[in-house]
Amino acid sequence: MAEPGREIPKPTPETQHFWDGCKQGELLLQTCKSCDHTYFPPRPFCPDCGHREVAVVKATGRARLFSYIINHLPTPGFEVPFAIAVVELDEGPRMMANILECEQTPEALVLDMPLEVTFQPVSDDISLPQFKPASQSTGSGSA
Repeated sequence: MAEPGREIPKPTPETQHFWDGCKQGELLLQTCKSCDHTYFPPRPFCPDCGHREVAVVKATGRARLFSYIINHLPTPGFEVPFAIAVVELDEGPRMMANILECEQTPEALVLDMPLEVTFQPVSDDISLPQFKPASQSTGSGSA
């Protein structure tokens, strides 16, 4: 569960499906039925073409480390140091997350490293999608 002082997301009607999926261990994205653009964060229309007919799709959970910073400042709900990362999902969208199960050092956090989603419960209703180094069995491969 969440550390004291950690902010917990509050679902909205537009994001409820996303948080429900996270609670069930599924990373859900949206895809436009008109232009096939897959996007994050959730919204009721495509950010590329504005079309309102969108479908919810289950992501593979595979990603690559796109960018990060390592925070060393005391932050409520976090043990320092911790990485604040941008990951690029195999489906294309980028999202912010923390990197878990990995040393929080530049030597361990290598750009483009393969990652896989993991879900961190922070309340009875919310599990946060976080990422960890991909295991060999995910099929994400390493180059």
